[in-house]
Amino acid sequence: MFGKKINERKAGGKITARTGSDSGIRGNKMRNTKRYTNQTFTKRVDHEGGGEHRVAENQKEPAVCDKCGAVYENCRWTAKAVVHKADELKHWKPESTIRCPACIQIEQGVVGGYVSLSGTFLQTHREEIEHLLKNEEARAREDNPLSRIMNWREQENGGVTIETTNEHLAQRFGHVLEKAYDGQVKYDFSHENKVARVSWHRD
Repeated sequence: MFGKKINERKAGGKITARTGSDSGIRGNKMRNTKRYTNQTFTKRVDHEGGGEHRVAENQKEPAVCDKCGAVYENCRWTAKAVVHKADELKHWKPESTIRCPACIQIEQGVVGGYVSLSGTFLQTHREEIEHLLKNEEARAREDNPLSRIMNWREQENGGVTIETTNEHLAQRFGHVLEKAYDGQVKYDFSHENKVARVSWHRD
């Protein structure tokens, strides 16, 4: 039983048991040696990084997002463009309409990833870089229609901050930028909140 320690001893050939209270050992007064800091109990600002928006288990299938057209079937989301390419689904009609998690995130402003771009190379290749990342987003959405750019924010110092719906797209942006243009890429992950912060810099 929890909180008790059984001490067995032989007495005249018989085995008797003594509980923790008899032996002076109290399980509920054991010291906890774990050290706590202010961060242990601090709620992060980005605590809800996308994990709250899930489809109900009793959701009827197939269903379609009434905003972006993504289709939910077999417990997964498929991009509208991918569904329309299938000939057998030409006359397909959804069982119900819902709002997909990505559209809900965008409406509520819940960010799953941040990508910061900076450096003089960005100033001279801004249009090219934007084209590269938007193409990468399009490829990502074919695999997972919930991977999207939420905002593209121009900074006063000439940099750019891109907000994404999930951490995976932010990581993809970091990889594709490094592959195409080199530069310095840093990744900072919040495993607790599933939020990624990626920074890319090249002068």
